[in-house]
Amino acid sequence: MPIPRRFDRRPPERDQTRINERIRVPEVRLIGENGEQVGVISRDDALRYAQDRDLDLVEVAAEARPPVAKVLDYSKYKYEQEQKAKAARRHQKNITIREIKLRPKIAENDYETKKGHVTRFLKGQDKVKVTIMFRGRETTHPERGERLLMRLAEDVAELGAIEQRPTQDGRNMTMMLGPVKRQVEAEQPARAAEPAVERPEPVEAAPPASTG
Repeated sequence: MPIPRRFDRRPPERDQTRINERIRVPEVRLIGENGEQVGVISRDDALRYAQDRDLDLVEVAAEARPPVAKVLDYSKYKYEQEQKAKAARRHQKNITIREIKLRPKIAENDYETKKGHVTRFLKGQDKVKVTIMFRGRETTHPERGERLLMRLAEDVAELGAIEQRPTQDGRNMTMMLGPVKRQVEAEQPARAAEPAVERPEPVEAAPPASTG
């Protein structure tokens, strides 16, 4: 008989913000609903101030002396904060680092295949860590690995730029390539910003005056 899975019985994480009766200090520095400074008053008076306006008393700076509390609609405030956090996560760019490994004496067809992978990764806006793996006495000729890395960097220069130049660590030599914006995309805003140039209309010659 299978053993039943244990359930996580920990209570859900609660909102740690102190509002209304959860504010336990004797007095607060109160900020009104429009941002005005009301002053230092007792917690009870501040709570009544918020209740009279059908709003919440929210502690916004617990470390201050006395703590700062603001009058606002906490449900609306919390919703707006969550929407801002979601928007920030949507616009946050996740950077992926791909890795390609090469040998110093790589065959030409294998090099072209690896270069194709690097090109595809850079087009996908990923960073690429290129690693040269040395074996045996190959470590005595690190310049061969560096030449290979620089050749690769030149071959994909339209799509990627060197962010970390070749560095050797033991039997490996690595280089980091980062994607660059495509030239067409970079030129479009510049073209849109160029002022329009008015060209003068051609002036037709006036007919000769009649002598009659």
